[in-house]
Amino acid sequence: MRSLLALLVLTLALAALCCCEKDPEDPSGPPSAASIKIKKEVANAFVKRQKRSDFYERYFMHYKTPMEQMHERCESYPPCDYLSDQIGFFMAYNRFFGRY
Repeated sequence: MRSLLALLVLTLALAALCCCEKDPEDPSGPPSAASIKIKKEVANAFVKRQKRSDFYERYFMHYKTPMEQMHERCESYPPCDYLSDQIGFFMAYNRFFGRY
C-alpha cells in the first residue's frame, strides 16, 4: 500500500515538473497592448454594434406612457405617495386626483 502511494506521489511530482516548465520561446510577463492584434472578422464575432431602432422605439424613449405620468404625479405629491404605500397606487391616485 505504501509503495503504491509513494509511486503515485512520485508520478504526480514528475508530472507537475513537466507541466510547469517555462517555455523558452514565451516571453516573460504580460503581453503589451501593441503586441495584441485581432483580425476584424474575429473581433466582429463578439463585439456587436447596436442596431438602429424603429420609430416606435424612438418615440417611447422620449415620451412617457400615461401610467408612468400618473405614477410620477402621485410620487411628487407627498400625501398621495404616502397613501399609495398604504392602500395601493390606484386607490390613492383616484382619491387625490380623481379618475384619470
